[in-house]
Amino acid sequence: MTILAIEDLASALKPGDIIAGLDLGTTTIGLSLSDKGRRFATPRTVISRKKFSIDAEALLAFAGKEVVKAFVIGLPINMDGSQGPRAQATRAFVRNMAEKTDIPFTFWDERLSTVAAERALIEMDVSRKKRADRIDSAAASFILQGALDRLLSIARAESPDAGF
Repeated sequence: MTILAIEDLASALKPGDIIAGLDLGTTTIGLSLSDKGRRFATPRTVISRKKFSIDAEALLAFAGKEVVKAFVIGLPINMDGSQGPRAQATRAFVRNMAEKTDIPFTFWDERLSTVAAERALIEMDVSRKKRADRIDSAAASFILQGALDRLLSIARAESPDAGF
């Protein structure tokens, strides 16, 4: 498994490769998937966290079923740009995944992704109870969409005449 910068991920992906977005929480892992054109992120299910080996197995089963070629994982950076215990836990999770898979990971600044996800769910008039069930996948979708937008920007810069 490799940890790639977003620019290196852009070079490593082939057309049609699907990317999964992850929002690593303390009790759940929110999941989202890109389409094959890597234009849209769609919220998927959540994985209820138990212990690392079980979580990794569930995540890799999801990746296998959906033919995921890369993961974009939200890195919880503090508003002042520093990295606290949650960022360290996320980095440790990715390091531990290195022993389990060759699928590359890219870290993505997830500041305010949960806030944005909650606002979107409120605007869609989703009840408080249902919001609690969907917030992590919605946040994973916001994380992935940010990365997809950046990948598109990189592709446009590399091929300005490609017709994007």
